[in-house]
Amino acid sequence: MAHSVPTNGRPRVSSDEETSIGMLVQSAMADVSTLIRNEIELAKSEITQSVKKAGIGAGAFGAAGAMLAFAGLFFFVFVAQLLAIWLPQWAAWLIVFGALLLAAAFAALIGVRFMKKIEKPERTMESLRELPEVMHREAPGARRRDVPVVSNGQAQLRGDSYVV
Repeated sequence: MAHSVPTNGRPRVSSDEETSIGMLVQSAMADVSTLIRNEIELAKSEITQSVKKAGIGAGAFGAAGAMLAFAGLFFFVFVAQLLAIWLPQWAAWLIVFGALLLAAAFAALIGVRFMKKIEKPERTMESLRELPEVMHREAPGARRRDVPVVSNGQAQLRGDSYVV
Protein backbone atom coordinates (compact mmCIF):
# COMPACT_ATOMS: atom_id res chain seq x y z
CA MET A 1 0.00 0.00 0.00
CA ALA A 2 1.39 3.29 -1.01
CA HIS A 3 0.93 6.34 1.19
CA SER A 4 2.05 9.79 0.50
CA VAL A 5 2.32 12.38 3.24
CA PRO A 6 0.67 15.68 2.41
CA THR A 7 1.60 18.94 4.04
CA ASN A 8 -1.07 18.66 6.75
CA GLY A 9 0.58 15.55 8.25
CA ARG A 10 -2.15 12.96 7.54
CA PRO A 11 -1.50 10.14 5.10
CA ARG A 12 -3.44 10.16 1.85
CA VAL A 13 -5.23 6.88 1.03
CA SER A 14 -4.47 5.38 -2.36
CA SER A 15 -7.19 4.38 -4.81
CA ASP A 16 -6.81 0.67 -3.91
CA GLU A 17 -7.77 1.40 -0.31
CA GLU A 18 -10.67 3.62 -1.40
CA THR A 19 -12.03 0.76 -3.49
CA SER A 20 -11.70 -1.70 -0.63
CA ILE A 21 -13.52 0.72 1.77
CA GLY A 22 -16.32 1.08 -0.76
CA MET A 23 -16.54 -2.69 -1.05
CA LEU A 24 -16.60 -3.00 2.74
CA VAL A 25 -19.46 -0.51 2.98
CA GLN A 26 -21.32 -2.32 0.20
CA SER A 27 -20.75 -5.65 1.94
CA ALA A 28 -21.91 -4.23 5.29
CA MET A 29 -25.08 -2.86 3.67
CA ALA A 30 -25.77 -6.24 2.07
CA ASP A 31 -25.23 -7.95 5.43
CA VAL A 32 -27.61 -5.54 7.16
CA SER A 33 -30.20 -6.10 4.44
CA THR A 34 -29.86 -9.88 4.80
CA LEU A 35 -30.09 -9.59 8.58
CA ILE A 36 -33.27 -7.53 8.35
CA ARG A 37 -34.84 -10.00 5.88
CA ASN A 38 -33.94 -12.90 8.16
CA GLU A 39 -35.42 -11.11 11.19
CA ILE A 40 -38.66 -10.55 9.28
CA GLU A 41 -38.78 -14.22 8.28
CA LEU A 42 -38.17 -15.23 11.91
CA ALA A 43 -40.99 -12.95 13.06
CA LYS A 44 -43.33 -14.41 10.41
CA SER A 45 -42.44 -17.93 11.51
CA GLU A 46 -43.00 -17.18 15.20
CA ILE A 47 -46.30 -15.39 14.53
CA THR A 48 -47.50 -18.27 12.34
CA GLN A 49 -46.75 -20.74 15.11
CA SER A 50 -48.51 -18.54 17.67
CA VAL A 51 -51.58 -18.18 15.45
CA LYS A 52 -51.74 -21.95 14.95
CA LYS A 53 -51.54 -22.51 18.71
CA ALA A 54 -54.23 -19.86 19.30
CA GLY A 55 -56.46 -21.55 16.72
CA ILE A 56 -56.04 -24.93 18.39
CA GLY A 57 -56.77 -23.32 21.78
CA ALA A 58 -59.92 -21.65 20.43
CA GLY A 59 -61.07 -24.94 18.94
CA ALA A 60 -60.51 -26.68 22.27
CA PHE A 61 -62.55 -24.00 24.05
CA GLY A 62 -65.32 -24.45 21.46
CA ALA A 63 -65.33 -28.20 22.03
CA ALA A 64 -65.42 -27.63 25.80
CA GLY A 65 -68.40 -25.30 25.38
CA ALA A 66 -70.28 -27.86 23.28
CA MET A 67 -69.60 -30.59 25.85
CA LEU A 68 -70.73 -28.25 28.62
CA ALA A 69 -74.00 -27.64 26.76
CA PHE A 70 -74.59 -31.39 26.48
CA ALA A 71 -73.68 -31.82 30.15
CA GLY A 72 -76.26 -29.14 31.02
CA LEU A 73 -78.89 -31.03 29.06
CA PHE A 74 -78.14 -34.23 30.98
CA PHE A 75 -78.15 -32.30 34.26
CA PHE A 76 -81.68 -31.08 33.62
CA VAL A 77 -82.77 -34.62 32.70
CA PHE A 78 -81.27 -35.73 36.03
CA VAL A 79 -83.16 -32.99 37.91
CA ALA A 80 -86.42 -34.00 36.22
CA GLN A 81 -85.87 -37.68 37.10
CA LEU A 82 -84.97 -36.72 40.66
CA LEU A 83 -88.19 -34.73 41.02
CA ALA A 84 -90.09 -37.68 39.51
CA ILE A 85 -89.30 -39.65 42.66
CA TRP A 86 -91.67 -37.42 44.68
CA LEU A 87 -93.95 -36.12 41.91
CA PRO A 88 -95.56 -37.59 38.83
CA GLN A 89 -93.10 -37.68 35.95
CA TRP A 90 -95.03 -35.16 33.83
CA ALA A 91 -95.01 -32.66 36.73
CA ALA A 92 -91.26 -33.07 37.24
CA TRP A 93 -90.57 -32.39 33.54
CA LEU A 94 -92.96 -29.43 33.61
CA ILE A 95 -91.14 -27.93 36.62
CA VAL A 96 -87.76 -28.27 34.88
CA PHE A 97 -89.21 -26.77 31.69
CA GLY A 98 -90.68 -23.84 33.64
CA ALA A 99 -87.40 -23.22 35.49
CA LEU A 100 -85.47 -23.14 32.21
CA LEU A 101 -88.09 -20.83 30.69
CA LEU A 102 -87.79 -18.45 33.66
CA ALA A 103 -83.98 -18.49 33.44
CA ALA A 104 -84.15 -17.70 29.71
CA ALA A 105 -86.61 -14.84 30.34
CA PHE A 106 -84.34 -13.42 33.06
CA ALA A 107 -81.30 -13.57 30.75
CA ALA A 108 -83.31 -11.88 27.97
CA LEU A 109 -84.42 -9.14 30.38
CA ILE A 110 -80.81 -8.44 31.36
CA GLY A 111 -79.84 -8.40 27.67
CA VAL A 112 -82.58 -5.90 26.84
CA ARG A 113 -81.51 -3.62 29.69
CA PHE A 114 -77.92 -3.62 28.49
CA MET A 115 -78.99 -3.03 24.89
CA LYS A 116 -80.99 0.03 25.97
CA LYS A 117 -77.89 1.44 27.66
CA ILE A 118 -75.96 1.46 24.38
CA GLU A 119 -75.34 5.05 23.36
CA LYS A 120 -75.39 6.23 19.79
CA PRO A 121 -72.11 7.64 18.49
CA GLU A 122 -73.49 11.19 18.44
CA ARG A 123 -70.21 12.95 17.58
CA THR A 124 -69.54 10.57 14.71
CA MET A 125 -73.07 10.97 13.37
CA GLU A 126 -72.75 14.76 13.58
CA SER A 127 -69.44 14.79 11.75
CA LEU A 128 -70.88 12.48 9.08
CA ARG A 129 -73.83 14.85 8.59
CA GLU A 130 -71.34 17.69 8.00
CA LEU A 131 -69.24 15.62 5.59
CA PRO A 132 -71.14 16.47 2.36
CA GLU A 133 -70.83 20.19 3.13
CA VAL A 134 -67.11 19.87 3.85
CA MET A 135 -66.44 17.70 0.82
CA HIS A 136 -68.23 20.01 -1.62
CA ARG A 137 -65.63 21.49 -3.92
CA GLU A 138 -66.10 25.11 -4.70
CA ALA A 139 -64.93 26.81 -7.85
CA PRO A 140 -61.93 29.08 -7.29
CA GLY A 141 -63.14 32.53 -6.22
CA ALA A 142 -66.73 31.36 -5.55
CA ARG A 143 -67.75 30.63 -1.95
CA ARG A 144 -71.04 29.30 -0.69
CA ARG A 145 -70.43 30.51 2.86
CA ASP A 146 -68.66 33.39 4.49
CA VAL A 147 -65.25 33.14 6.05
CA PRO A 148 -65.41 33.40 9.87
CA VAL A 149 -64.66 36.82 11.33
CA VAL A 150 -62.06 36.74 14.11
CA SER A 151 -62.01 39.45 16.76
CA ASN A 152 -60.50 39.34 20.26
CA GLY A 153 -59.65 35.65 19.93
CA GLN A 154 -63.25 34.68 19.04
CA ALA A 155 -64.37 33.32 15.68
CA GLN A 156 -67.88 34.33 14.68
CA LEU A 157 -69.45 31.76 12.34
CA ARG A 158 -73.19 31.63 11.50
CA GLY A 159 -74.08 33.18 14.82
CA ASP A 160 -72.00 30.61 16.77
CA SER A 161 -68.90 31.59 18.70
CA TYR A 162 -65.80 29.42 18.74
CA VAL A 163 -62.58 30.07 20.69
CA VAL A 164 -59.60 30.26 18.34
